[in-house]
Amino acid sequence: MEKDKTVHPACAAPIRLAFRVSYLGSRFYGSQMQAACRTVEGEFVAACQRLSLFSDWREAGFQFAGRTDRGVHACGQVAAFTTDVPERAIRTLNLQLPPDCWCTGYAKAAPEFHPRYDGKSRTYRYYFSTTPRNTAAMGEAAQHFIGRHNFTNFARVRNKNPWRNILEINIRENEGFVYLEVKAESFLWHQVRGMAAALLLVGEGEKEETYITSLLEGEIKKPLQPAPAEGLVLFDTDCGIAWIPISAAERSEVHLDYVQRHHTLMAKVCQVVRTPDL
Repeated sequence: MEKDKTVHPACAAPIRLAFRVSYLGSRFYGSQMQAACRTVEGEFVAACQRLSLFSDWREAGFQFAGRTDRGVHACGQVAAFTTDVPERAIRTLNLQLPPDCWCTGYAKAAPEFHPRYDGKSRTYRYYFSTTPRNTAAMGEAAQHFIGRHNFTNFARVRNKNPWRNILEINIRENEGFVYLEVKAESFLWHQVRGMAAALLLVGEGEKEETYITSLLEGEIKKPLQPAPAEGLVLFDTDCGIAWIPISAAERSEVHLDYVQRHHTLMAKVCQVVRTPDL
């Protein structure tokens, strides 16, 4: 008698999935998994395990495209893992992730896909909390970063290669906020925040445009203090993927509305306590 050759769902071949991930970093101790702290990777793995998408994250080849520091946000992080139940992952992952982390797109990837090593470039945006006096000077100074440079004076290098290749950089403005947008093959720890801090000094007239080249070409006595993490967003990771959009869960939308309303409220409170007669 001929054997049944039907492939049942439980025996389906594993599929490698990639997800484009957004998160508000304010309540995370960075993206990288840590045993005693709330992190983006930790919450992501926990959600996958609750959904039985995989049991062991190492065996599933779970990876993020890169690390972000405590307080840094993202709308262009990339996660990847292999699972026997890809449709369940696509359909329900946003329902299990916490409100301050959600997926906006997915794709089926090659079995060997690695979001970090297959990432062709990363783009960050740094939003300044105040409007610099001279954004034109900042834009001109920023162009000195283009190309391959030693970023020892802008980052925490430790045992890393300090040389990085900046592909594009601009100072832009949107809805009253000035921001730095920079694209590179890869970045060092605190590099973008260091670049933002240096450019802000130029924009406020405290330093000349040549300050940027002096930092790139020489040593400094006092380490450059990086700009605050709250203004930094991992905007995009280019892995050559055409994303299929997926919607965030309603609770993520509610959370975003709450955060936005809270900051609007605090702006009003600050106005009242500053000028109580109004």
